[in-house]
Amino acid sequence: MNKKITAIAALFSMLVVAGNRLSAQEVRKLSVKEAVALGLQSSKHLKIDQAKVLEADAALEEAKDRQLPDFKISGSYMRLTTAKIDMKTAQSQDASSGSGSGGGVPKISQAMYGMANLSLPLYAGGKIRYGIQSARYLLEAEKLNAGNDQNGIVYNLIAAYTNLFKAAQVIDVIKENLAASESRDSNFIRLENNGLMARNDRLKAQLQTSGIELQLLEAQSNYNIANVNMDLLLGLPQNTVIAVDPAFINEVPQEQPYTYYEEKAVEGRQDMKALGYQQKAADLGIRAAKAGYLPSLALTGGYVALNIPGFLSVTNAVNAGLGVQYSLSSLWKTGAAVKKAKAQALQLSASREMLSDNIRLQINRDYQNALLAKKKIEVHDKSLIQAEENYRITKNKYDNSLVTITDLLDANVALLSSKINVLNAKADAALAYQKLLESSGMLFQ
Repeated sequence: MNKKITAIAALFSMLVVAGNRLSAQEVRKLSVKEAVALGLQSSKHLKIDQAKVLEADAALEEAKDRQLPDFKISGSYMRLTTAKIDMKTAQSQDASSGSGSGGGVPKISQAMYGMANLSLPLYAGGKIRYGIQSARYLLEAEKLNAGNDQNGIVYNLIAAYTNLFKAAQVIDVIKENLAASESRDSNFIRLENNGLMARNDRLKAQLQTSGIELQLLEAQSNYNIANVNMDLLLGLPQNTVIAVDPAFINEVPQEQPYTYYEEKAVEGRQDMKALGYQQKAADLGIRAAKAGYLPSLALTGGYVALNIPGFLSVTNAVNAGLGVQYSLSSLWKTGAAVKKAKAQALQLSASREMLSDNIRLQINRDYQNALLAKKKIEVHDKSLIQAEENYRITKNKYDNSLVTITDLLDANVALLSSKINVLNAKADAALAYQKLLESSGMLFQ
């Protein structure tokens, strides 16, 4: 009696634990657009891009600040040792006047002074103006780079969503086939018990069922991995089960010629536009480097206050004027800076040409892959029809003892493979079209 109670209690505990696990898993149905929106919100890469844009914006503000006046205030208080002061001018005046007063030199033990300097740049050879414009170009380049990263992140999210869809659909197909195989095994067991089937044939069928069970375990493992990956990309708890919407693979895009996507890439590729702005900034860098040959002009002003107790006091010493500065060493030092700026501009120009070639290559490759993926759907659809017909004919022949159990099992394997291939082909075609949009710079739009 006690053993029965213990067994019942253990069974109840297992059911409670299993129920808690199921309730702990939140099932969330997401369309591909909703998944993309969540992924963009939680993308750590985009947060880095946003920080880079803020940094570039701060660099622009810093460049603008260079045209503002510099204002410095300084002051000092000093204690002095007993210094020997020989005032030649005073002694010569006393000697010439014949004065024998013998007035002593004051003892100086401390000194205080304060200064305020103001400098407003009026002309610096164009360095400030070029620096501001260059910072504007670099800011725009960072924004475009962020947009290009968004384009790539959207594609990665769609690819992860597609992988999750394929894993889920494969599980459904294998489960359906496993149920049919188990039902067939039950029939075969009855036939064997009635002496209508050889034991060896029944074992062959059960062996295939075991293989389907292994396929199901692998498919479930792949699905769990894909689901966790999707949870991390979307910023969701790892116990969230994402239910995908299969409707997205049925969206048949309108076919466009290759030139259409190439023109869209020229107009919309963010990375190409970003390199264009970087090229403009580099050209301004050359002009800014050449400005080192020119002098600088500034409006200056200042105030000085000095107090040496018992000796000297200066107040209200205000000065204002124009200051010109020119470094003669710039005649032989600026050339290296100009060469460096020109080299950077050449590098960016070559990078832009190389990117243009790569874009054309990418679009051509992705366009051909998209066409190939659509053709594969047609082939796999035909293969599925043929596999279904083949299984039907083989099943009829087997029921009439015209073929062996091996032929029937082979036909079943071919049917299962065809069903999976059709699902994968449709998902791959949808993803291939998204890749073409990504290469053309239209995916994020």
